[in-house]
Amino acid sequence: MDNIFGDAAERLFAQTCTPEVIRRAEQGHRPAEAWQACEDAGFGDALVPQEDGGAGLDLAEALPIVLAAGRHLCPYPIAHTLLARAWLCRARRPQATGSIALAPHGLSVQDGRLRGANVPWVRTADYVLAGAGGQAWLLPVQAASIQPNGVHGNLAAEASWALGDAERVDGGSPLDVLAAAAYAGLIAGAMERVLAMTLDYANQRAQFGKPIGRFQAVQQQVSVMAEQVWAARMAAQLAFQGGDGQPALLLAATGKARASQAAPLVADIAHAVHGAIGVTEEYDLQLYTRRLREWRLAGGSETHWHERIGAGAVASGGDALSYLRGALYGKVAA
Repeated sequence: MDNIFGDAAERLFAQTCTPEVIRRAEQGHRPAEAWQACEDAGFGDALVPQEDGGAGLDLAEALPIVLAAGRHLCPYPIAHTLLARAWLCRARRPQATGSIALAPHGLSVQDGRLRGANVPWVRTADYVLAGAGGQAWLLPVQAASIQPNGVHGNLAAEASWALGDAERVDGGSPLDVLAAAAYAGLIAGAMERVLAMTLDYANQRAQFGKPIGRFQAVQQQVSVMAEQVWAARMAAQLAFQGGDGQPALLLAATGKARASQAAPLVADIAHAVHGAIGVTEEYDLQLYTRRLREWRLAGGSETHWHERIGAGAVASGGDALSYLRGALYGKVAA
């Protein structure tokens, strides 16, 4: 952990977001007690300024909370919530009590309702802060019509709201950059846990009289995994740069693209090392690798963000060095 907030989050999530709680959430049981413990700890207001009742952290200081949430697969959108609450605070909208999922893509206005085929976290969140029709909307989950999306264990679902239940919020800054940063941090944290699980298994599982972790082929695969995990960690650190709780556009885009690119490689190697046991329902690895593949696409895949980055570079009209300098200081858009 990187600071006292990360240490506190690690302890809390280890106690309240156990594999049993995660499995129950995937089966449709809302993790109310686990969320309340997180709320009571103040993590949801980590980025809200102190004068508005929050902890007043900057983005880099809040990243360890998000990494811990990824390591423990928190079955509620705490990474989204802390970014969304800071966004709502800047919009001068009174704070929403409860967890908030970010849905910058995939919703549209149809027949007098806001509809989305795969709304993230809607099965466990209290609100969805969504983008639709060029506007931002705060949507109470209690008022939603929710249908399963057919994906095993997915916390997203098909959902719709009457326009009368939707509150339009004029926040100014885009929601997609918030989601990109949040998922970059979650992916990095989850992959750290997958690496630890894989190393433990490789050192315990024996074949031909010695642990499989001592075979060169396995060592080579694990080294590739470790490289990807730490690249994603650096990508998350890049994504969590900016001021006033708002990630810098190009840095968040780059961070999410790199983390998404690493996710399937890490998942594939983990399952190759574990063998058949890794996909069994009772073994925890599949909880993580399913979520990694989901988060890879959520908020925009690596292809989506690479296209945005490339378009920004072409549109800048300047030389590459000036463009990179602008990116590092958050002065260019993705």
